[in-house]
Amino acid sequence: MGLNIPSALTHVLLIEDSSQIGHARRVAQRFAEQLGFDETDAGRVALVTTELASNVLKHADHGALHLRATGNGGVELIAMDRGQGFDLNSCLVDGFSTGGTQGIGLGAISRLAQVFDAHADQRGTAIMARLYPRGSTTEDIRYGVSQHSLHDDPHCGDAWHLAIEPGRFSVMMADGLGHGEHAERAARAGEEVFARYAFMDSTVLMSDMHIGMNGTRGGAMAVAQYDAQSDNLRFTGVGNIGASLIGPGKSRGLASHPGIVGVQFRKAQPFDYAQVAGQLLILYSDGLQSRWNLADYPGLVHRHPALIAAILHRDFCRGRDDVTVFVIALEAIDG
Repeated sequence: MGLNIPSALTHVLLIEDSSQIGHARRVAQRFAEQLGFDETDAGRVALVTTELASNVLKHADHGALHLRATGNGGVELIAMDRGQGFDLNSCLVDGFSTGGTQGIGLGAISRLAQVFDAHADQRGTAIMARLYPRGSTTEDIRYGVSQHSLHDDPHCGDAWHLAIEPGRFSVMMADGLGHGEHAERAARAGEEVFARYAFMDSTVLMSDMHIGMNGTRGGAMAVAQYDAQSDNLRFTGVGNIGASLIGPGKSRGLASHPGIVGVQFRKAQPFDYAQVAGQLLILYSDGLQSRWNLADYPGLVHRHPALIAAILHRDFCRGRDDVTVFVIALEAIDG
C-alpha cells in the first residue's frame, strides 16, 4: 500500500504581537480538525501552537509559525524567528526561563508532540513539533518541505510530490516558467503525470511529463528515485531545479540537463548515485539562492529534515519568485 503526498503551500502565521497568538491557535486547531483529529487531539495541537507562539514573542519579539500537514495523518508546526537564539537543552528543563515566566513551554511541547526537534544559533531559532492522533502507530517520515508563493499569491508556480512504497520513494519538483496562475498550471500538469507513474523508468517518466505539460508554458523538472535495498539514488533533471546530496563532511550537486519540460528538451539522462544511505537529498527551486552551505550551521545536518528546509528558506529566499525547499533522509521508509 503506497502513500502519495501532493504539493501544498506552507501556511505562514505571523507572530508579531500577543493578539496573534489566539488567531494562530484557532487556525491550527481548525486545521487539525479538518485532518480528522478529535476534540482532545485538536486541543493538543492548539496548546502546542500557543506555547510555540508565546516562545517566539518571549525570545525574539516577532517571528512566524509554519503550519503543514505531514501527509501521513499528522500536523506539523515550526516556530521560526531571527532572534539571538538560546540554550535549548536548558530551556527543555521545566522551571528554566529566560523570559521571567514559569518556564514550562518547551518541556511541555516535547511531551505533547510525538516528534520534536529544534535548532538555535546567532541567526535565529527554529522549533518543530509533529503531532498525530492518540494511539496512532504511524511512523514519522523524515522529510520536510517549505513551499511559498511570491507575495502570498494563491497560485504557486512550484510543485512537488512524494510517492512512497515499502523500501523506496520517488519525489519530483517542478518550477513552471515565471510565477502565478499560468506557471502553476504548468507545474501541476507535470505533477499529475508523476503522481500516476512515480516509479516508472525516469527517462520515460520525464517524456510522459513533457507530453502532459504540452500546451502550458512548461518548466524545470527533477525526479529523484531512491531504493533502499540497492542503496541507489537515481536523479533525472531538466532545467534549473537545484539538487544536492549531503553526506558526512561532504556535499555534492546533482547534474541536470538544459531544456524546458513541456516545450523543448533532449532526451533526459539519469544519473545514479550508489551507497547513499544516511545522506540527505535536498531539492530546491530557483526562488532559493544557491550559495547556502549546511556546514555553516553546526549540527543542523543532524536535525530533522523539516527544520533544515524551513531554515534554508528563512535565510536564503530570494524574495522575487515562488520558492520550494524539499529535504529527505535517504533511508528505508514503510509505504
